[in-house]
Amino acid sequence: MRPAHAQQPTRRIAILSPGGAELHDPTFNAVNAFLRGLQELGFEEGQNLTVEREYANGSSDRLQELASELIRRKPDIIVALSTTAALPLKRATSTIPIVAIGMADPIADELVGSLARPGGNVTGTTFLGPELVARRLQLLREVVPDLTRVAALWHADAYSERTMAGVRNEVELAARTLGLQLQLVPAIGPDDFDSAFTAIVRERAEAVIVMPSPMLFGEYKRIASMATDSRLPAMGAAREFAEFGGLMSYGANLPDLARQTATHADKILKGAKPAELPVEQPIKFELVINLKTAKELGLTIGRAFLLVADDVIE
Repeated sequence: MRPAHAQQPTRRIAILSPGGAELHDPTFNAVNAFLRGLQELGFEEGQNLTVEREYANGSSDRLQELASELIRRKPDIIVALSTTAALPLKRATSTIPIVAIGMADPIADELVGSLARPGGNVTGTTFLGPELVARRLQLLREVVPDLTRVAALWHADAYSERTMAGVRNEVELAARTLGLQLQLVPAIGPDDFDSAFTAIVRERAEAVIVMPSPMLFGEYKRIASMATDSRLPAMGAAREFAEFGGLMSYGANLPDLARQTATHADKILKGAKPAELPVEQPIKFELVINLKTAKELGLTIGRAFLLVADDVIE
């Protein structure tokens, strides 16, 4: 007697990531977290779900090509990791639902009409990019004694001109308010990191803040290492930065946000329209401190500061 066949896959989703398909790439962990969230909601890959994954490995040109290719395949839903992946998809289709994980400013980037009623074919979650920049700078100053000069490593093309202008205004205003001299250091891609850190050291910055960007996020491991090698306390936008050896991070937990975004895909697969599904914001933000890195840098983190941290890496 032949064994019974498993239930055939019934729904098709595609996932587009600007990052890579390796464990050290934090975007890869977010993809897996999203799929775990779908599994918890009853969608099991290989049973009632097929999943096509495409990774651009940091190439914006490749991201455009993959977006067009995925749309030609006509999946039920395309899941976009970050604004960077959502934008080329949005430009190429107005009919296939797009569920975006961790958008920066979806209104400024013209992905949705409003958070409450997106109005088109895009919905998902936002990680509140520009609004957290001032808090990160403030936390960095609390940890680094007598901080006067800080460098901001930033990817000017990470999001739309309007969103990036908001990010820049936020960090410049925060620096002025805190009495800090700010050095904006651009990096278009990973090949720019060596020259960026050379400029940061030459200008005698005393700390580094890594600005929101999917490209920079995917390179956290290298950036954290370069900051520590340069004896620079550094602040990232997500816990992976501290886990990779950066001094600290403050922001949304991306795997948690990805798992949260799975509810949007679940609802759309069951008949909901993305135009009517509100864009959700993170449930919580977390402060993570790497004590090992602090010791390497000769920094003493006060007990009061450690008590407010969500996680301390020994």
